[in-house]
Amino acid sequence: MSTEPLLTSDVIGLTKVAPFSRRGFMTASAAVAAGYTLAAGPVRADVIKTDTSGLTTGDAKIKVADGEMPGYFAKPDGVRNPPVVLVAMEIFGLHEYIKDVTRRLAKLGAFAVAPDYYFRKGGDLTKITDIPQLLPIVNSKPDAELLSDLDSTVAWAKSQGGDTSRLGIIGFCRGGRTVWEYAAHSPTLKAGAAFYGPPVDPPNPLWPKSPTQLAPEMKAPVIGFYGEADTGIPVATVEALKAALAENKKTAEFKLYPGAPHGFHADYRASYRKEAADDAWANMQAWFKKYGVLG
Repeated sequence: MSTEPLLTSDVIGLTKVAPFSRRGFMTASAAVAAGYTLAAGPVRADVIKTDTSGLTTGDAKIKVADGEMPGYFAKPDGVRNPPVVLVAMEIFGLHEYIKDVTRRLAKLGAFAVAPDYYFRKGGDLTKITDIPQLLPIVNSKPDAELLSDLDSTVAWAKSQGGDTSRLGIIGFCRGGRTVWEYAAHSPTLKAGAAFYGPPVDPPNPLWPKSPTQLAPEMKAPVIGFYGEADTGIPVATVEALKAALAENKKTAEFKLYPGAPHGFHADYRASYRKEAADDAWANMQAWFKKYGVLG
């Protein structure tokens, strides 16, 4: 039996990207001080920083089947029953970029929650310094437990005044896969937005069905954002997912960005492509408005 860590397509896309110049990147110590994880690689100095004015933000303690799951939330002040948007993180844990995305969503009027669903095995993933250490932790997360954790997060948001009849989910990298998985699981989800979520999984008994295999079971419309230059997710696999959804008469849309690598929305990494990131963010908002998540 191989002891090599399971290299999923999102990880291949993360690790095989275009070369970058060290200029314009924070030092490692500055990156960690700013709330980023070293396993995420070099961090750009000009990351997007969303302030908390007009928002309530903080740490969440979410009751799950076997204890309490940490999380981070942001919601607009003075809004009764805001819609709820789950934020599914990359493999790097609940670090500053994911927290910033929750604040961006709150500025759009959503009660956004990012659950830290890897807390059981690895503690705080933002403290881990390299990808080989992370992989056994994130690859051993069973889908059944993941989906249960997300359901628990929805219940928590509802208990805090969120309107879960207007439920959305957004995810990046491994979290993009989570969006597809959750769209096949949740009967209450209104819409999802998946950023470069792998359509196909490597063999893993803890992940019974890949997003493509789940095409017949999709319960909510999902928009998928992919980079044509993603070294881990071949365009052919995106096309196959698209075809499977169409064959099963499921509502989905795909945006493929020419020249964009994996992680093109991740404004803290060398893979960031502003034009693709801005366009995808605008399309996500339009999708969530169309399907009744955002007002």
